[in-house]
Amino acid sequence: MNPVRIERHGAVAEVVLQRPEKHNAVSEQTLLSLIAAGKQLRGDADLRAIIIHGEGASFCSGLDIPSFMKQPKSMLLNFLRPLWRSTNNFQEVAWVWRRLAVPVIVVMHGRCYGAGLQIALAADFRLATPDCELSIMEAKWGLIPDMSGTVTLRELMPIDVAKRLSMTAETFSATKGKEYGLVTELHDDPLTAARELAQTLIMRSPDSVAATKFLFQRAWPASVCKAFMLERFYQLRLLLGKNQRIAVKAATEKKLGTFLPRRMNR
Repeated sequence: MNPVRIERHGAVAEVVLQRPEKHNAVSEQTLLSLIAAGKQLRGDADLRAIIIHGEGASFCSGLDIPSFMKQPKSMLLNFLRPLWRSTNNFQEVAWVWRRLAVPVIVVMHGRCYGAGLQIALAADFRLATPDCELSIMEAKWGLIPDMSGTVTLRELMPIDVAKRLSMTAETFSATKGKEYGLVTELHDDPLTAARELAQTLIMRSPDSVAATKFLFQRAWPASVCKAFMLERFYQLRLLLGKNQRIAVKAATEKKLGTFLPRRMNR
C-alpha cells in the first residue's frame, strides 16, 4: 500500500501518512511519495490549502533508519542532489511544502521525531496536541538535522536552543515546543482546528495568501533593503491582478469574494 494518500475536500487537500504500524516512519517509499504528492499539488491552481496528518498513534516517528541501512545504495542515491534542484531527496521531502503557493498546515500528535519534525517545520503552521512528543532526534543516530532543518530552525528559535536540542536529541512535549516557537497552536483536536483554519484561509484572495507566504520566506532572512524591494515586487503584482479588485469589492460590500484561480505561483 502506498504510505501516502491525498484526499481532496473542495479547495483543501489532505495529505495523509498511512503507515500506522510503524508510527508513520519515513521509508524510502514514503520519502518519494511525499515528494511526488507535493509536486502533484503544486500544479493545481484551484488548490487553496493543504493539511498534512498521520493515521494511527503518531504523526511521524522519524526516518526508518533500519530500512535505509538495508539499502545503502538507495540511501546514497537519495542523498545526492539532482543538478536541477538545490535539495537532495531527504531535504526535498520537507522543502517541497515551502515551494507550494498555498498555506500548509501540519497536524502533530503522538510522536513527531527527527524527519517528522523537520517536515513539520517546513510547513506554514503546526497544530499539535499538548502531549505530542517532539525531538530533533538525529543525534541519536550520530547524525545532524539535514532535512532542511538548518533553515527552518533558524527562522523559529534562538541558535543556542537549537544547538542544545540538536546535540542532545532530547524529547520534549508540544507544550514546551510552543514555548520554543516550534509549535503554532495547541489543541485537544488539532485536525479539526486545522480544517477550521484552512476554511478561514481560503476565504482570502489566493494570490494574496501566496504572495504573503513567498514574501515572508524570502524577506525574513534578507537585508532591510532587499526586504523592502520584495514588498514592492509582490505588492505590484497583486495590484495588477484581478483577485485584488475582487477582494476590494467583497470587503466594501461586506460579503465573501468569489476569487479567480491563483496566478501567483512563486
